[in-house]
Amino acid sequence: MNSISQPKIATITEDKDWWRGAIIYQIYPRSFQDSNGDGIGDLAGIIERLPYIASLGVDAIWISPFFTSPMLDFGYDVSDYRGVDPMFGTLEEFDRLVEAAHQLGLKVMIDLVLSHSSDEHEWFKKSRKDKDNPYCDYYVWADAKQDGTPPNNWLSIFGGSAWEWDTQRQQYYLHNFLKSQPDLNFYNNKVQQELLDIAQFWLEKNVDGFRLDTINFYFHDEKLRDNPALEPELRNTSIAPKVNPYNYQNHIYDKNRPENISFLQKIRSLMDQYGATAAVGEVGDAQNGIEIMGQYTAGNDLIHMCYAFEFLSSDPFSASHIIDVLEQYDEKAKSGYACWAFSNHDVVRHASRWNLDERGEKLAISLLLSLNGSISIYQGEELGLSEAEIKKEDLQDPYGIEFWPEFKGRDGCRTPMVWDDNHPNAGFSNGKPWLPIAKEHLEKAVSNQQNNKVSLLNHYKVMIDFRKNHLALSKGELQLIDSEKDIVLFTRTFENEEIICAFNLGDAPVKIPLPKGKWQALKGLNFDARLEGSIAHLASKQAFFAQKLIN
Repeated sequence: MNSISQPKIATITEDKDWWRGAIIYQIYPRSFQDSNGDGIGDLAGIIERLPYIASLGVDAIWISPFFTSPMLDFGYDVSDYRGVDPMFGTLEEFDRLVEAAHQLGLKVMIDLVLSHSSDEHEWFKKSRKDKDNPYCDYYVWADAKQDGTPPNNWLSIFGGSAWEWDTQRQQYYLHNFLKSQPDLNFYNNKVQQELLDIAQFWLEKNVDGFRLDTINFYFHDEKLRDNPALEPELRNTSIAPKVNPYNYQNHIYDKNRPENISFLQKIRSLMDQYGATAAVGEVGDAQNGIEIMGQYTAGNDLIHMCYAFEFLSSDPFSASHIIDVLEQYDEKAKSGYACWAFSNHDVVRHASRWNLDERGEKLAISLLLSLNGSISIYQGEELGLSEAEIKKEDLQDPYGIEFWPEFKGRDGCRTPMVWDDNHPNAGFSNGKPWLPIAKEHLEKAVSNQQNNKVSLLNHYKVMIDFRKNHLALSKGELQLIDSEKDIVLFTRTFENEEIICAFNLGDAPVKIPLPKGKWQALKGLNFDARLEGSIAHLASKQAFFAQKLIN
């Protein structure tokens, strides 16, 4: 175990609850900004673009993995948790990034991939040697059945069995993702301590928190029981594409295990020693995502916030779906804390998934920024980037390569940022980008939107500022109000401030009677909506906000 210095002591002026209601901007480093012309984004590039992120008004950045890795899953296969992969830079550059972000008032959260490592990690190289060495049970090993087949029926999200035969050790090892991503054995306390030491290493480097990858995959069933089949009508494709038989199982034994709670408490206990830190966990589950989110964030001794895939799935952008998710959250996770997002690096960009025009995108972000909980924005969504079409020969994602052409993978949401359409490769790189830049993205470059007051980019800035200036929106309770088809209606309340938020997702104008009381319309948000007496008039795909007046 590594010896690490005593944790820093939080100062009185630090806000330990900064994450409540915060807006987090996700950076996919390969595609954000390249500083050295190799076609791959890097830490120096992020430093260069930090003023842009700060100009949006967000509170924090989440940086997807930049650790040493063979990059078979683009950094989510870590071979050295304490190192920066040379393609992204150095530890010294990371230190400069943190310092520069803090000077701009931005918190820094990094992506910790703890459920599995790369098969090139030293732990796995030692573990696979034999069944009797200090690392022999750092990973999940099991004997074959008598007929030589895998220990059970568990499936990999990336296709095929979740078990891979290792000829050196003469056993199967578990991998919930690629076969080059063996699962760590959390029943081994030494493994848990190794991972906590890694978290402490980065906390000592002044990070403000973590995004915890696949947080519900940490533990598996020790008895290795088969997952039961899932009835066809219950199959949900929010986690795996329709063509993947992973959807055919009820994953009660390969993830979501109750033993997970004790490890989450250990992470929280460590983080609490470092003052104003926070973690957001990724809950990957198609049946019980919101319920698990509630379990993992309840109270003050677990994870601060989690996100599930209900708003990242292929379900439509409809009033009924949004209301259903919010009602589920109120019922199953009321004592927890959500981090809501419409896009990230794993799903089709919501502009394409929901077939939104610019008016629809403005409505969507206005709704998202009105929800209770914290908010995550994925790079490029503020520009209205659509899902890029990637030719088969340009594919990089192993997930897409496995299931092409029925599922094209995640490359389409990972193409480079478009900064300036007058520069080569839209200002992203002087070299050939690792993924092609979509031609249709060029007109949406930052340079074309930043000086246009009614652009989507500036609408994001306006709505972020609006949320931060009204504590009812960032900190308050949310109360749904019964409404007609195509309308989402709720109030947000904090102390003496109450705001009503109305959203018309339909194609026809609507009239919405407001609850009893005196209301004053909040203006300056570029929506075609008005208040006449106690009736709010909203055009199609428009939002309306009003503040209750106190007598």
